[in-house]
Amino acid sequence: MKHLESDALPAPQPPPPVPRVDVTLDVNGTPHRLSLDARVTLLDALRDHMGLTGAKKGCDQGACGACTVMVDGRRIVSCLALAAQYEGREITTVEALSVDGELHPMQAAFARHDAFQCGYCTPGQIMSAICLIAEGRANSEDDIREFMSGNICRCGAYPNIRAAIRDVTAEG
Repeated sequence: MKHLESDALPAPQPPPPVPRVDVTLDVNGTPHRLSLDARVTLLDALRDHMGLTGAKKGCDQGACGACTVMVDGRRIVSCLALAAQYEGREITTVEALSVDGELHPMQAAFARHDAFQCGYCTPGQIMSAICLIAEGRANSEDDIREFMSGNICRCGAYPNIRAAIRDVTAEG
């Protein structure tokens, strides 16, 4: 059977070009000028473009908290945040917590209480715990449990994590 030209499918069109954005991100007190695909998440910008691998890619859906970082002193799940939205904001990752080899009090408390097992969730847990205290939400065991519920630990180190947070809260 002979096909007519009018029956032929149109030639496939190439996909439109991916928009790029130039952005300067202030991460841990250092400006980073980047040219990124506009769809790049803050997590991927940190890990893949700046080499800051403390924030982990867990679920990539904002449900596990492994990617928690601070933006302007507030905790966010960086896997759901587009990097381009955070230009001009102060971004802090777990890499910035220890100063001159001295652990941040929360890092020291996590070590003291063995508040990690495999350690994969630990950076996100620590960042979230620091913000939890700064938010004034570490008033009771129930508060800590509730306001840390967005950070999942598959190893089940929750009692030790809560103990570390209580210690830092008590230290002031």
